[in-house]
Amino acid sequence: MRLSEVKTGEEVIIAKILGHGAFRKRVMEMGFVRGKQIKVEMNAPLHDPIKYKILDYEISLRRSEAAMIEVIPKEEYSEITHTNTISDVDMVSTLQREDKTINIALIGNPNCGKTSLFNFVSGLHEHVGNYSGVTVDAKSGYVDYKGYHFVVVDLPGTYSLSAYSPEELYVRRYLKEEIPDVIVNVVVASNLERNLYLSTELIDMDRSMVIALNMFDELESKGATIDYKSLGKMIGVPIVPTISKSGKGIDDLFDSIIKVYEDEHDTVRHVHINLGNDIESAIKIIKDEIKRSIDKPQQFSPRYLAIKLLERDNEVENLLYSNPDYKKWIKIRDAQLKLIEDTHNEDISSTIASEKYGFIAGALKETFTEPEVEKIDSTKIIDTFVTSKLFGFPIFIFLMWLMFWATFELGAYPMQWIESLVALISTFINGLMAPGPIKDLLVDGIIGGVGGVIVFLPNILILYFFISFMEDSGYMARAAFIMDRIMHKIGLHGKSFIPLIMGFGCNVPAIMATRSIESKSSRIITMLINPFMSCSARLPIYILLVGIFFPKYSALVFLFLYLLGILIAVITARLLRKFYFKKDETPFVMELPPYRIPTLKVSLRHMWLKGEQYIRKMGGIILLASIVIWALSYFPRDIKYSDDQMSTEQIVEQQQNSYLASIGKFIAPAVEPLGLNWKMSIALISGTSAKEIVVSTINVLYPASEGNSSVSLSERLSQINPQTGAPNITALQALSFMVFVLLYFPCIATITAIIKESGSWKYGFFAVFYNTSVAWVFSFIVYQVGRLFV
Repeated sequence: MRLSEVKTGEEVIIAKILGHGAFRKRVMEMGFVRGKQIKVEMNAPLHDPIKYKILDYEISLRRSEAAMIEVIPKEEYSEITHTNTISDVDMVSTLQREDKTINIALIGNPNCGKTSLFNFVSGLHEHVGNYSGVTVDAKSGYVDYKGYHFVVVDLPGTYSLSAYSPEELYVRRYLKEEIPDVIVNVVVASNLERNLYLSTELIDMDRSMVIALNMFDELESKGATIDYKSLGKMIGVPIVPTISKSGKGIDDLFDSIIKVYEDEHDTVRHVHINLGNDIESAIKIIKDEIKRSIDKPQQFSPRYLAIKLLERDNEVENLLYSNPDYKKWIKIRDAQLKLIEDTHNEDISSTIASEKYGFIAGALKETFTEPEVEKIDSTKIIDTFVTSKLFGFPIFIFLMWLMFWATFELGAYPMQWIESLVALISTFINGLMAPGPIKDLLVDGIIGGVGGVIVFLPNILILYFFISFMEDSGYMARAAFIMDRIMHKIGLHGKSFIPLIMGFGCNVPAIMATRSIESKSSRIITMLINPFMSCSARLPIYILLVGIFFPKYSALVFLFLYLLGILIAVITARLLRKFYFKKDETPFVMELPPYRIPTLKVSLRHMWLKGEQYIRKMGGIILLASIVIWALSYFPRDIKYSDDQMSTEQIVEQQQNSYLASIGKFIAPAVEPLGLNWKMSIALISGTSAKEIVVSTINVLYPASEGNSSVSLSERLSQINPQTGAPNITALQALSFMVFVLLYFPCIATITAIIKESGSWKYGFFAVFYNTSVAWVFSFIVYQVGRLFV
């Protein structure tokens, strides 16, 4: 019987993993090994994927992938026991290093609290998200404790040390190239069996290590107990309970690190996790051959290299390839593999994974006590609604609508206060200084440009608060779960949904987050469609124009713009998958972490960090761009004005003859079919460096009349133009403009991120030309169709 045939609520026993390659290796590493019990929890709203429970955690698989797992009914299963022994070996000699500087590498599964621990000990403020793939690169921090200087590196979350995903490859190469003094293996206390699989691989490496038994409060709240000292002695690694969000146990952790570093911890000893007689025999033969080589790699222990050779690990094979004895090692390996696989009637990776999980189960049986009464699982109760067929999509859409509504409606009050303050400062300077270029630069260029953007800071903060809360709570992983069927239809992975949602905040980190997607083609497609996710830099433009022209329908217009971006992203993904990238099926294996209530401190800190970035951008690129736009619109000054002109009309006439107008009028024919004038075209060009500059450009190009600097930008845009007798911008023009801003090519930082992450300039050029073409077409449709009704 196949796992895909099992009905909801039924429990079965895993008999065999079919197929081969990445999927097979990944699910085995996550606990899908022979003899493990698995329960079908529920189907996604569209019947695919399916949520399962295994090893006391929840995971989702697509139906087609579940069909590759053979199972038997629980009552037909006869338990298989594993015998594991451990033995002492000499410790590997330590490298020479500075006595008082300890280099630490934080390694652990996704969602284990590594980054929270890193933030607490280093004082840095890296964002913590309750889903896989938040930490997509190594981050370094420093802390001094008891006379020691600790260099702490937070590595990407990984389930193992294979070369399956970019994160795993990065961690492996870091350990090979950097060789940290002490590895801190962060383990979730309430999910030990799955988390300790990575620990066994680190033990094979024979590195100095301490285990941080993190989120210890969750284990205690369940009523479970663990004799962590005895467990540490069994595996030869000190174990320290920690609660990273509060800092409890951190001092004990650092004390243990110092003792391990100084070779003074009585728990430390190197153990061999017994993998069965025949495998151990093969390991010894290969290990002894490697040890005989004078050119053997020093970064990893010979036992670890022998195990990885048996697993046909490409990275280790590449590492050993240049060795003169490599061909002899491979010949010995192949002969041993044939003997083992003929005996076990399964590949070596399955056998090793089963033995390691057997060792973990045996160790926990001696040290871990389950709670007598199982407590109500709040995660399961919430998921009953959040991921259900009936409520899943409505809840998701409601949360998106609520985020946009709060951003606009709640943000309107502080926005008005800041706008009044900016107007007050402008009026004060206007009355204080004599007329001239310096006053015009300050009032129209600097205050008008930067002040026109800073008013939207409250809206940006509210948006990021919502995104941070959804990330930290664990809801993002559920959003990926319910959306996987739809993502699969457009040729993408459910994991692609997380970077796309992150794109609503900023496209740059969202594109970097695509590293968690194992498939290269899915990763590149996700990068290329990410700019269609309307980032927060576009938000000030929407707030400005929606507030003027669509105040009664603000939430609906916001939702229309964001859904339009999603629609174009879907169409683009389908076209890329059909005409450029080959069909690419990647396994949907993603942990569904338990829900956690984010602390107000963490959410507010993340919100403010984004606000801080926004303010720094205003003091840099936006300020510079505002001055440049003002100068181009202010000069030349040697204009002969018409007779009897009022000062306001002189300002208009001067702008019409400025350098900026010349540039705008040159571009104008291309945007006139979209209902846009030359000023709007200039604003669009200025947005190539940063989308926030669009608003500051509009503020500069639509200045207040002489002696009336307190008039807000909203009033200026809706005023009647004395030359045309019509408003400066109409509602239809505003909608066309917003559609173009939504879809045209992203800022330079995003283009750079696409080129860097994809490794090719052609994808950056594609984003520029394709996105701008799509923007022109859809803006044209909006304006020309709108003219039929308006």
